[in-house]
Formats: sequence, structure tokens, C-alpha cells
Amino acid sequence: MFFFDPIFLLFMIPSIILGAIAQSAVKGKFNKYAQVRTFRGLTGAQVAREILEINGLYDVTVEETQGFLSDHYDPRNRTLRLSPQVYRVPSVAAVGVAAHETGHALQHAKGYMPLQIRSFMVPAVQFGSSLAPWIIMGGIMLEAILRMSSLGMIVAWFGVGLYALVATFSIITLPVELDASSRAKKLLYQANIVDKRELDGVTSVLNAAAWTYVVAAIAALLQLAYWIFRLSARRD
Repeated sequence: MFFFDPIFLLFMIPSIILGAIAQSAVKGKFNKYAQVRTFRGLTGAQVAREILEINGLYDVTVEETQGFLSDHYDPRNRTLRLSPQVYRVPSVAAVGVAAHETGHALQHAKGYMPLQIRSFMVPAVQFGSSLAPWIIMGGIMLEAILRMSSLGMIVAWFGVGLYALVATFSIITLPVELDASSRAKKLLYQANIVDKRELDGVTSVLNAAAWTYVVAAIAALLQLAYWIFRLSARRD
């Protein structure tokens, strides 16, 4: 009964549209500023290393990883992983992304609380995002097929609770990413890695990327709202 539910589409269509727009904007801005070389000619890897050393983070590793814009910082082993388009290229887009990810390393070093909370939540969120729909469906089957109404609803609402955890994670991610971008722009300018004109390009790329996290939070909240609506309707 819940497969291909048109009501689900009504809840999710806004986030699907916004997600497509946000992804298109990120790729467009990155591709535009990937063609603009910085005046110092430093690659993303060199920029990351320079910022880390300025801040005394000599124990953070910078390495290349595969995938388009797969850049991320792994706090578990203090490793900054940059995609080839960032690691090897001396462009405004590359140094902006590299500095942003380096901002996460600085957050980690300084004990930035939202990052600590997000890192703590990762295992539970990975579990919840993959199993929540199956748990909800299992609860519905207990109620509808086996006539175990109370137990079924308890199981289903537990699944909704996992969705709530995923939504909370998405919301906590927003200040983490915005703070990393703010740190990146400040560090790039203060260290004379980019000039004022190039900083405008960095800001354009990072602002576009920020919208993808906003859309992800909206999508998580809409998905949570859908399941709350569905389960609440079954009690009426």
C-alpha cells in the first residue's frame, strides 16, 4: 500500500526540484571558476597544506581521492581527501573547496561543538537511514496483516524516530558547513592565497555548495513529515 504512494511524491517533489537546482548551481559555479587560475598558482593540495601548517596542524594528512567533488575531511584518522579536480588544479574553485575542507580540520582541532555532535551521530544515522523504512514497513505489516496493532505501531514509530535522527543530523550539518566556509574565506584572504577578486569567486562557489546542505535538510524534514502523516492517518 505504501509503494509508489502519490502522497509521498507530493511531500518530496519540492526537495527533488530544489535538489536538482542546487546541484546544477554547484556544478555550474565550480566549472566556471575551475577555469580561473589564482594569481599564486597553488593547487588545492598546496593550499590545504599551507593553511594546515599556518595553524600548526602538521599531523593532518592531505591525499587525493577519486570522484567528482568527493572532497571531505575524515576526523577519525585526521585525513583531508581531495578530488582530482581540487587536489591537482590551481584554480579559484579548487582552492575554495580545499580551504573549506581544511576548515573542517580546524574545527576538529579546536573542538568545534557542532562538528563533535555530528561525528558522534554518524554511526546511528548510517544505521537509521538504511533501516528506518524497513522498520516502518515491518511495523505496518504487524498491524495490518498479523493484527498486532499496538506492537506494530510501536515498531513503526521507532522507525519514524530513526528518520527524526537523520533529520536532526541534516540540521546540525548546516552550521558545520557554513562555519567551515566562513573559516575558508577568511584564511584564504589573510594568508594572501587569493586576492579580493578571486575571493568573490570562492564565495560564489561555496555559497552554491551551501545550498545543497539546506536542500538535504529540507528533504530529510519532508520525509519525516510524510511518515508522521501516514502513521497518524492510520490511527484515525
